Amino acid sequence: MATRKSAAFACAVLTAAAISAFTAAPASAAPVCPGAGQPTAVVASLPGTALEGLTVDAAGRAFVTDLVSGQVFRIDAPGAPAVPIARVPSGGAGALAWLPDGRLLVGYGADARVIVGDTVRSAGIVTVDPNTGAVAPFAAGLSAADGMDVAHDGTVYATNDFGSLVGRVYPNGAVQADWANFPSANGAVLNRDDSYLYVSRTFVNPGVSRIPTDAPWAPQSLLDLSGGDFLAAPDGLTLDSVERPVLPFNPSGQVVRVDAPGQYCVLGFGPQMTSEVQYGRGGQGFSAGRLFGITFTGLVYEIPGGFDPDARTAAP
Repeated sequence: MATRKSAAFACAVLTAAAISAFTAAPASAAPVCPGAGQPTAVVASLPGTALEGLTVDAAGRAFVTDLVSGQVFRIDAPGAPAVPIARVPSGGAGALAWLPDGRLLVGYGADARVIVGDTVRSAGIVTVDPNTGAVAPFAAGLSAADGMDVAHDGTVYATNDFGSLVGRVYPNGAVQADWANFPSANGAVLNRDDSYLYVSRTFVNPGVSRIPTDAPWAPQSLLDLSGGDFLAAPDGLTLDSVERPVLPFNPSGQVVRVDAPGQYCVLGFGPQMTSEVQYGRGGQGFSAGRLFGITFTGLVYEIPGGFDPDARTAAP
């Protein structure tokens, strides 16, 4: 266990260091989105954790994963304590997503193994009962599961921000670890009809792309940050109600929205090392329309400037 914890912690430190290497003085400041820019607010704190995954269930309860301990935590409402409910079997708890039947998917192997993930493919996914914490195997043999989403038919997509392989798990359980070859895909969210998988590009050609699910060899770039016009290192993303990508710039904590190809604006200024943003769900707690973020420093916070009454946590 100590070895796994050390490896997971090393990965979190490595991730932070690698992301920091991308920071640069902005050539031009992005505008604040109309009606946005309000102060962000911390709604939960998990000291000693490096939070990697975030999602919300239909009851408005938030779930987060910790790279360091491999644990999954449930937070019943903003301001409530985080309760550990499960631990992944192989360290490096990563992305979260929902199956159509309501089971929670949790990626593992999002620790130091991501560096050689394309070669050894030791990552996988488990299911977790969101109420009891019961863990069951789901899929193995993936490069990583740093980002993950599920199509309406139960097909699962999983990414590796340090590698090049995007994996696909079919409804019959078959695993295709090399469904797409896309360097440094981070985060993963499908649009409403599952025709595109949206990903951030973190360490290679930073920006945002969408990958056609019927043509993974033909990705489309929506935002290119490699020119140094702002802080690079986009991290885990989501979509708003009109399918605009919403994402954090990890080093600075700025949360932005891509309004059109090559155009983005700032929704809010969150804590540094923000690893993912996600909309809420349901009518209470972490409710629908509210935008939340998590950090590698163990914080969960709200971005009021991102409020979108029709936006929801990604779920099939």
